[in-house]
Amino acid sequence: MPKKLKNPPENFEQECSTVWSFPRRWNWTTHNSKYRWNWSPEVVRNLILRYSKQGDYLLDPMIWGGTTAIEAKLLNRNLLCYDINPEAIKLTENFLDFESSSKSKVKILKYNATKKNENLKKESIDFVLMHPPYVDIIKYSDWIKWDLSQIHDVDKFCDEIEKVAKESFRILKKWWFCAVLMWDTRREKMYIPLAFKTMERFLKIGFALKEDIIKVQHNCKATWFWVKKSKDYNFLLIMHEHLFIFKKL
Repeated sequence: MPKKLKNPPENFEQECSTVWSFPRRWNWTTHNSKYRWNWSPEVVRNLILRYSKQGDYLLDPMIWGGTTAIEAKLLNRNLLCYDINPEAIKLTENFLDFESSSKSKVKILKYNATKKNENLKKESIDFVLMHPPYVDIIKYSDWIKWDLSQIHDVDKFCDEIEKVAKESFRILKKWWFCAVLMWDTRREKMYIPLAFKTMERFLKIGFALKEDIIKVQHNCKATWFWVKKSKDYNFLLIMHEHLFIFKKL
């Protein structure tokens, strides 16, 4: 039987600036902050409320921990979501097992986000949102051939992200939006602007940049370990992500 769980906060307010900070991560319905492969429900809820309307058709090509699927069901949006990892698909299916008055449909497919989906027509999706891996900072598997989180080389990673951008541009309706959350990284103590490299690939294939939102990172599990390292080796901890909102003109 579907689970009866805690409802989303009734006083939820949309963010209205380009800096988003959620010191406390709420786990309503079946959201689970222990799963490292997902993004926070506050981010997804803000995106869906601002850039789509009830009954719209959304795409999340990397569903990971199911956050987008849960919010789409709660907010009455239809969603097609992919993942290359069957374990993520099982998790998402399990997290969707709750009671809701929503009439939305959520379809989950095992699929490679870098590939063209011949079953999706050009300009058939109202909103695309995604939380790609940050190169190999967190590996989502150690056995799946096309898993982007196994790519160490930044340029090769961006080549694959460009394929995702091209497919997103193809299936997205004109004048509508695509949201991408991305972090930066370091290599040999030097800052690598992975987020901006990703942004450049989306701009290259035709998207326009609507917003660049700074999402403050809280409660990182490894922060205590890296604080001493940052002092000993003179580098700053990266504690923010970029949330890009692209528009198809």
